[in-house]
Amino acid sequence: MLMTMERRPAIRTLRGWAIGVLQESGAIHECEEHGWMQDRADPHARDRAFAAARHDPPAGISPDESLAEIRDVLDSMGDTCPECPPDSAR
Repeated sequence: MLMTMERRPAIRTLRGWAIGVLQESGAIHECEEHGWMQDRADPHARDRAFAAARHDPPAGISPDESLAEIRDVLDSMGDTCPECPPDSAR
């Protein structure tokens, strides 16, 4: 008997959705060596991420909730990788 399984959504959490939006907009990027997310501090990229969250929130989530999650994710990360050695030029 052939059984079909329902596909799970690609993004399972609101935080995962927010990270995806921030990556697509260029507001954050991943450390190539260690995988930590880093804030690029690009105001134009942040504006694109906030516009995407406002105009196309995930199903069942209000625009205000999606904007709040984008802010929470940005507030939770820095602009340097905690595992990379400090730059000796500073």
